[in-house]
Parts: sequence; C-alpha cells; structure tokens
Amino acid sequence: MMENSAAHLTRRKPKKPKKRWKKPLIITLSVLIVLGGLGYVYQKQLVLLAFDLFASGTVKEALDDSYKPVGDQNAEVPVVQHTDPFSLLLLGIDQRDNEPSRSDTIIYSVVRPEDNKVLLLSIPRDSYTEIVGRDVKSKINSAYAHGEAKMAMDTVENLLENKVDFYAAINFNGLKDIVDAVGGVELPIKKNIENKLKSHEKLFVEANKPIYSGEEALGYVRYREDSDFNRTMRHRIFLSAFMNRALEVKNLTKIPDVIKIAGSNFTTNMSSDFIVNFAESLYMKDSAPTISNYMLKGDGATRSGTWYYDLSEDDLQHVRTMLSNWLDPDATEIMEPESADGEEKDAA
Repeated sequence: MMENSAAHLTRRKPKKPKKRWKKPLIITLSVLIVLGGLGYVYQKQLVLLAFDLFASGTVKEALDDSYKPVGDQNAEVPVVQHTDPFSLLLLGIDQRDNEPSRSDTIIYSVVRPEDNKVLLLSIPRDSYTEIVGRDVKSKINSAYAHGEAKMAMDTVENLLENKVDFYAAINFNGLKDIVDAVGGVELPIKKNIENKLKSHEKLFVEANKPIYSGEEALGYVRYREDSDFNRTMRHRIFLSAFMNRALEVKNLTKIPDVIKIAGSNFTTNMSSDFIVNFAESLYMKDSAPTISNYMLKGDGATRSGTWYYDLSEDDLQHVRTMLSNWLDPDATEIMEPESADGEEKDAA
C-alpha cells in the first residue's frame, strides 16, 4: 500500500512543475504585452519625463541667456498663455563685416496652439514702408539696422495693423551648426543651386540629396540669384523642414545642444518658461503643426536710383483681415491663404 502510494506520488511529481510554471509564464507575457503597449501609447510622455528630468534645466538656462526684452530692461513682456493664439516676428540677421545688421529675413508668424496651426507671412526685405521711430519711408529691413527688434516690431505692427507679441532674431552665422546638431535637414532641391555673379560669395548646393548639412542649408536660404519670391519661399520651406527634424523623437535630447549652439546668435523676448511649455504642448500633439504660407504681393519700383518693392494696398487689406482672423481665439473658421506659394519654384 505504501509502495503504491509512493509510486502514485512519484508519478504526480513531474506534472506539478508544469502547472507551477505555466501560469506565471502567461502572466509574465501578459504584463510584457501590456507594458509594451503602454510604452508605445505613452512614449511621448516618457520622453517628456526624461526631458524634464535631464534636459529642461539646461534648456531653460540657455534660453535665459538668449532673453532680450524689447527696448529697455524694464519693458513689459506680453502676457500670453501658451495655449492662446500669438504672433511671433521671425528675423534672420545676415550680419556681414563692417555693415549694419539688417534683417535679411522677415516672417510674421501666427501660432494657434489649440488648432495645431501656424501661418508664416513673408515680408519682402525691400518692401517700401514707413520706418516707425525714424519718420521716413524706406526698405523695411533697415528698421532692424537702426533700432533693432523694437523698431522692427513697431514697423511691422504699423504695416500689418496687427499686434506683434514676440520676436525671435537669429544670426545666420549660427544656422549652420544648429542644422548639423540635428543631423541635417531634408530640402526639396530639384536642381543645383549656385551663385554665378562675381560680386556674390561662392555658393553651390547639389540637388536631390536625401539630407543636407548645415553649410548646404545656409547656402539654400542665402541664395539670391533668382527672385525675392523664391528666396522668401526657401526661408519658409527651411523653417518647416527644420521644425519637423527637431520634433523627431531621436532629436529631442539634442535640443539643449541646439539652444547652446544658438547662444549669442539668438535673441528673443519670450521667457524660457513660455518657450518650454509651448514646446512640450507642441510635442504632445499627434502630428507636426499644419503650416500655411503667404507672401505679401507687390511690384518693383525705382526711387532715386534705388530699387524698392511696392506693396499692393489691396493685398495688404486682405492680409490684415486674415491675420485678425488667425489671432482671434474665438474664431471657429480660419482663413487660409488663397495660394500657398505660387509656382515660381525652379530654385527649389
């Protein structure tokens, strides 16, 4: 009887491990699947957590160094929630030796965070308008040379009859290193870009490359031997391409380096808290912002031997209405530009 019992126990022993291990294995696999799913769904939150833990302090410190209020140090900064529509004047400063720093690129942008939309309005640098603070009419790019950000903002605000909440000015000298820091950018260059005039610095950018370096991107935005229309279009294309590149998950950790590289080449009156909060809310969207483009229309004119760009008054009125619509937080329908960029696109 004892032998039978022993034999019975011996026969049952091999079965027990199967029952003991089968359940934990299923539970373990289930947990891994759930965690994997959560990791996929919440990957942005995890990345932002890592950013907050390891990088946000560095970014804020670097941005604080780039902070420069408009006018004197006690100038008031607009109180804007990062979820409200706001306007940002983008100024590309093409500084050369022994020359005043004129704003080579002038883009009035409106950001609607809740709608995940951005409007980029290019203002030709040779636009003939009143320079506020000088009581003269001249090329709009001279405003920055005479009064830096304040005069540029006041002049653009007067021209467009819509507020300018913030400005961000970057010297093109810093653009090259910033692009290289994120591994280059994708640009839709369909034919080689090359300066041929002896009076211009040598420049060559090869067409149809998958990724362009900082040096090549700088050449792309600086090239000026086709038309002002195409040039401003390239500026907007570059901004969009760089933003898409910077928003890639793999590049999020490089943002502190990008901000550091910008350094003295970048100034803004946006606080570091505002920029970081806005950037985080932007990153949490399901997709990159939808970008709409427009350029002020006009015709060339010569005055006292100098070439200017005379803006169309009808187009200005249309643009002023469109900007008011974009800046209205209660607007339910957004006016889209009639055409994004026209079709003079051989240079792209």
